[in-house]
Formats: sequence, C-alpha cells, structure tokens
Amino acid sequence: MVAEGDGVPVAVPDPRRRRPGRGAWLHPDPACLRLAERRRAFPRALRVRGSLDTSAVHEHVGTGQPQHAAHDRTDAGSVPRQAAEGKQVDPS
Repeated sequence: MVAEGDGVPVAVPDPRRRRPGRGAWLHPDPACLRLAERRRAFPRALRVRGSLDTSAVHEHVGTGQPQHAAHDRTDAGSVPRQAAEGKQVDPS
C-alpha cells in the first residue's frame, strides 16, 4: 500500500507495486490489518504525520470495516487463532 492525498492522507492498496511513493507491506489478512492499526504501524511505515484513512485497505482485505468496528473473538484473545481456524496446534 502507499499513502496518497494532500489533506488527510489515504492508504491505497497497491498489489501490483506500481504506484509512486513510499510503500508498506501487509498480509491480506483482517487480523494483520487490525494489529497494524492497533500498533499505529501505517503512519510510521509510510512516514505520514497524523491520522491515515485506511478504508480502501479494509475494502481490499475484505473486512469492509475500520478498526473501531466490532472485533471477532480471535482478536479478543479468548480463542487462539489456530483453534478458531481449525488448524492443529503442536503442543510442544
């Protein structure tokens, strides 16, 4: 993704890596997107001051909702992510 715009910068998905400007990588996973927003990683990685509109990234990842929307149980930590996805976890 890259940051575009003069007023409030907008994070724009750039899957083909063709847009000009400083870019940042993100797994196309809603949990990774929420974690990056919670850590305020996008403004830091893209070197943008202030807030950054990530609605276009939410649409691209498939969440369709900004961070302040309701969280699923895996984000709250009550169910491990691997268990929620039905993957086997090695106990060792």
